[in-house]
Order: sequence, then C-alpha cells, then structure tokens
Amino acid sequence: MEYKHFSHPHTLNLFKVQEGQQCRCHGCQSLCYDSVYACRSCHFFLHDHCGNANRYLNHPSHPLHPLVLFPAPTYCSGSFLCNACGSPGSAFSYGCALCEVDLHLHCAFLPPKVTHKAHQHDLILSFPAPGGHKESVDEYCKICTKKMDSKLWSYCCAKSDDECDFRVHTFCATTEVKPGLYQDLESEPPPAPAPATNSGGNQSQGESSSCGQLTPDEAAAAELYSLQLQMQMNQKLAEMMASFNLSQFV
Repeated sequence: MEYKHFSHPHTLNLFKVQEGQQCRCHGCQSLCYDSVYACRSCHFFLHDHCGNANRYLNHPSHPLHPLVLFPAPTYCSGSFLCNACGSPGSAFSYGCALCEVDLHLHCAFLPPKVTHKAHQHDLILSFPAPGGHKESVDEYCKICTKKMDSKLWSYCCAKSDDECDFRVHTFCATTEVKPGLYQDLESEPPPAPAPATNSGGNQSQGESSSCGQLTPDEAAAAELYSLQLQMQMNQKLAEMMASFNLSQFV
C-alpha cells in the first residue's frame, strides 16, 4: 500500500516493524510499533494517526483561529515549546502564527475526559484563561507532587473545586490520544478573513479544482500559513540587518 504525505518528497509504503527494531515516528518522535508508513531509504516513519492528522483543525483551547499542521518547527532554533505541556518539540506541531500558539501533535488530541486510579472521579481537560490563573498560591500536581504551571493545560476533577480540589499535569493523567477528535468542528468554522487574492497564475478561490473549492476553514488556514511565512521572512531579514550593522563596528 503506497501513501503520499506532504512532509516527505518520496512515496511511503506500509511497513511492519519487526521485534527488536527501533523506528521513531517523524510526526511525534515516539517509537513505532506494528505497522507504520515508511520511506526505508530515508529512514522516515509515520504512525497512521500522525500521517493522517488534519492539515488544520479548530481546537477548543484556541477558538480564535484554526491551527495549522506544520511538519517542522518554523522558528530559527529548530524547536518550539508546547503550550499544552510546556515541553520542547522538534517534529510535527499544530500552530497559530498570529498568536504564537504551538502544540505537540499528541497534545492536540488529548481526550477531553479521562479516569485515573489516583482519583475516584472523572478528570476533565482544562485550558488556562488568557494570562494564566490569577491565584498567588502555588498548586502542585496530585500525582507527581511537582509544581503546576498555571499557563499550561491540566486535568482537574469534574466536580467543583469546593467539592473536590484535584488537579494534575496532562502527562501524569494520561498517555492516551484521540486522533481525529475535532474533525466534527469543521462544519462550524470560526469567523475568518477571506484569503488574499493573487494576480499571478495561481488558482483563485472561485475556480474549481480536482479537490473542490476551499471551505472557510481551509481558506483561513491558508491565510494563516501565508502570514506565518511572511513573519518568518521578516524575522530573517531583521536578523540579517542586525548582523550587518554589528559587523560595521567589529
């Protein structure tokens, strides 16, 4: 079975990982087991759920804009810090260039509700309010006992805080992911500006194609991706100018 993914120039084939082999997914950087998509000559591997992840999605943690799937970090450092768990990433990510939001692929599909043996009630995924929590009292994870960061996601008890104050890190609560969790949100796109027109030979939104017309979400994602590229170019130009100016004094 052949498969083509936008992040890799070669055709991928279904590959069975043998016992003892160590293959790491280029989408999430975790080890691969069973069957994966592979380009053996490039040592490129993708889990099924990483290879079939939506090119964009509407995520409840960031309702202002669709998040765009990037095959590699767009920052000069070659990495990003995940807004969900706070850990760095160097593989696939969902991002919003306008708001500087970056999510690991697996964090973007954390289940909304989980159970854990450390607590008797369901735990629900909680997103921080803009600016983070205002409480001055430090909170500590009820599982690993390490300090919580109010700017990151967490799982908390579905009961009210007054009734049951239980909050934990996302990575302490679960390793489960729900691929395709937010596909149903595509039918309710958020307001977004229309994509910029192009006077060149590119196909306009009004023209038909083999894939059909762009949906409002796809148009918004394309617009955001274009803005992301413009921001990168401006950043590179600023760095070049700063380097040129400094060299005059050396």
